[in-house]
Amino acid sequence: MINVLATETHTAIIREVGPREEAAWDSFVSCAPNGHILQSWAWGEFKRSYGWQPVRLALSIDGEILAGAQVLIRSIAGVSLPYVPRGPVVAPDRPELYFPLLDAIHRLGKGRHGVFLKVEPNELAGSTVEPLLRSRGFLRSAHTVQARATLHVPLDGGEEVILAQMKGKTRYNVRLAERRGVQIRAAGSADDLARFHQLMVETGERDEFPVRSLAYYRDVLEAFRSRGQGELLLAEFDGLIVAGIMVFAYGPEGIYMYGASSNKHRREMPTYLLQWRAIQWCLEHGCSRYDMWGIPEQVADGADERDALEAKNVRTGLWGVYRFKQGFGGEHSRYTGAYDYPYNRPLYLLWARLR
Repeated sequence: MINVLATETHTAIIREVGPREEAAWDSFVSCAPNGHILQSWAWGEFKRSYGWQPVRLALSIDGEILAGAQVLIRSIAGVSLPYVPRGPVVAPDRPELYFPLLDAIHRLGKGRHGVFLKVEPNELAGSTVEPLLRSRGFLRSAHTVQARATLHVPLDGGEEVILAQMKGKTRYNVRLAERRGVQIRAAGSADDLARFHQLMVETGERDEFPVRSLAYYRDVLEAFRSRGQGELLLAEFDGLIVAGIMVFAYGPEGIYMYGASSNKHRREMPTYLLQWRAIQWCLEHGCSRYDMWGIPEQVADGADERDALEAKNVRTGLWGVYRFKQGFGGEHSRYTGAYDYPYNRPLYLLWARLR
């Protein structure tokens, strides 16, 4: 797919990015202000193993990529579901590039017999992207794939500043875990990964969230660790692995994507020290902020935290770990959410009802 768009002074080319251009793609995405790990090459290749075909479209002017989108396509019964997670990625000073890029994505989606296109931009609620999408016929969707809100912890002040911005109880628990002899190390064997998966199952049952297969966590770790962008850190107490966290670094952002802990030895506070070591790992990898990857959107909307917690079972879903996450400081961020563009409206309406 190659499309040439001529302007008075420049020629823009939209094309599919090939496998030899992984470095150029990641250089663009990781450096873009609205770039995201879900638009990374590694994420696309990982999802390829789970039924999604990644297609990367890049808009270049004078040889420089200024806009792009990694479109994940799942084919089902003769139709497809194209999806752009945390994208498209467009230079903030060139919003007009959204239009030709979206047109190229539509051609791709329609050519693959798409039912509808779903995009979840890596933009905060209230951004100029929302009216732009509506002006192009996109519909606000109640069905999001990614978390609608998160906590971003700034890392650019160094360790002492990061510790100071934590809540006092969180900082105390980090030091308590150290005093009680909790040890943190990187996973080094298949048995380590199997134990992490056991902890994920235990945590999912406790906090009521879905858990993936062992192979899923193995494959996502390998996709990023092989590129120097990911690690599985484990907390041990008395020789037993009691907690684990899968952490990633992509461009300036560190990401806490998966975490788990045992119902035992919780008084030793292993998860607090584990999270601190993950933050230190991100600092070592040049990250300037840390994404806690999902909090209840009611809090990010400005609702009173105490009222919101009283209205919810605090062990349910994102509420189960919110109090833990917010102890590390950081700023609430609410995303624009998901937008859909139907290609086949009857099938789209049927899909929406089944969801």
